[in-house]
Amino acid sequence: MRSVLLLAAGLTLLSLPAVSQSAPQSDIPVVHYKAVPEWPKTILGDKGVSTAAWNYWQVSSVAVEKNGNILVLHRGDDPILEYKPNGDFIGPWGEVKFDHGKVAAVAKKDRDLAKSGYQATYGVGGCSNCGAHELRVDPQGNVWAVDAPAHVITKMNPSGHVVMTLGTKGKPGMTAHNFYMPTDIAFASNGDLIVSDGYGNARIVRFSADGRLLSEFGHRGNGPGEFQLPHCVVIDKQGRIYVADRDNQRVEVFDASGKFLSEWDHVGGLSSLIMTPEQKIWAGGVLRDLNGKPLERLPGEGPDSRAQGGAIAANGDIYFGLLSGVVEKFTRQQAH
Repeated sequence: MRSVLLLAAGLTLLSLPAVSQSAPQSDIPVVHYKAVPEWPKTILGDKGVSTAAWNYWQVSSVAVEKNGNILVLHRGDDPILEYKPNGDFIGPWGEVKFDHGKVAAVAKKDRDLAKSGYQATYGVGGCSNCGAHELRVDPQGNVWAVDAPAHVITKMNPSGHVVMTLGTKGKPGMTAHNFYMPTDIAFASNGDLIVSDGYGNARIVRFSADGRLLSEFGHRGNGPGEFQLPHCVVIDKQGRIYVADRDNQRVEVFDASGKFLSEWDHVGGLSSLIMTPEQKIWAGGVLRDLNGKPLERLPGEGPDSRAQGGAIAANGDIYFGLLSGVVEKFTRQQAH
């Protein structure tokens, strides 16, 4: 059994069934990956020589297009930037601009324990494109952008043109047409869309490919099937749904109908999940099997990964976005 104490929220101890516990970072081997010292390539000035590093303002996600190019999501001007895998800059990408609102934690002294521990700040408290939260690419090559404080998720086709929006911009709620600071989206094999509506609400919502509400599950709490912050979500080929409940430092596993199956205990406060083609999951900087067992890690990474969002390329290379304003790339090597 597992005991969780949420000190930040001042909540009481609760017991939960555990599936796996995280091994210490030193016990998880680095097997296949090597860090790229600097990615993307530095900017060239008008004299053709390198100048400063990229002026990212908090890199919140990275995505790999179907053509193999890399999209970097950050919270400054031109929020989506496209690069070749070798780090060459291509240009700004897509039609989406993000809300100026900023997601922030509610101070402990002001927290209502029955409600979310997060709020959106607008106006002078925000920043340019601060709503940029997550990018995901679906199997057809469409790019989905999550704008948390705007309460919407936007679908762009592979050329970057907006073709659909889930949620209602500027209208928070918990209905078929309203989110409250959503966090991520995943894609089922039948085309269904799985949304983690996580900063303001505490639910997972299932839509058809054309945006019709099909079902939802989850509510606020620390027990099985409950969430404090469902921050990211992925789906395996059998339709099982894996949700990183970041504030409870666990991954919860559900069947396609939303029935709770199990949890991975003590895996750290994860902000990034990546499903690999081999049906393993990069949970932050640690690769785990579908039972949560750690298999390997990225160099310099571990259970307490700094990754805010990430992606895997067809050749196995890994890209992470960090809120410090950095993109990390790890190339896959042959195991020795």
